[in-house]
Amino acid sequence: MTEAQTIIVFTDYKSPYAYLAKDLVYELERDFPVRLDWRPYILDIPSYLGSARVDASGTVLEEDRNAHQWRRVRYSYMDCRRQARKRGLTIRGTQKIWDSTLAAAGMLFARRAGDIVFRRYHDTVFERFWQRALDIESADALAAVLSEAGADGSGFHAEAEALCTDVAAISRAAEADGVFGVPTFVLAGEIYWGREHLPDIRERLAAVG
Repeated sequence: MTEAQTIIVFTDYKSPYAYLAKDLVYELERDFPVRLDWRPYILDIPSYLGSARVDASGTVLEEDRNAHQWRRVRYSYMDCRRQARKRGLTIRGTQKIWDSTLAAAGMLFARRAGDIVFRRYHDTVFERFWQRALDIESADALAAVLSEAGADGSGFHAEAEALCTDVAAISRAAEADGVFGVPTFVLAGEIYWGREHLPDIRERLAAVG
């Protein structure tokens, strides 16, 4: 039997591209003898796309974003919604740039409870966040999702601060290895950025298998 390879997967709940990649990544574990090692990488979106805050109708309330950045952001959401519709997913544009660190801390908490709990949490956070139905900056809201997923959500508050420190350390270590965005996959030390490289990863796994 072929020994399972590990694929490191860097993700961020506030990335629509990471959301679109999630289920496709699960399929790697279904189709090949691989183990997925999900890790958080917190994007610093204002550093390359500026920042803005809008109301429910889309009216800009405040912004620090040039015309080029606005074009990139609008295209990105249009493209992600186009891809999401093909798969029956909902992606609604966010009203601000969220701090996803606490949700990533929840991811680490869920991961310790096993694969089933992790996937339930992971799926729920992505789905509800992009439906604008989950505040990923609320420890109470995330603890509730953890409990719903089958973890002991009541213990999340006590560990949240330390887990957020872990999230930051994982992100900085990823950057030291060359990671700069999500979704990013690392297979046998080689970095692949973006879900468009999943066919390359599949080809490589098939050649080994």
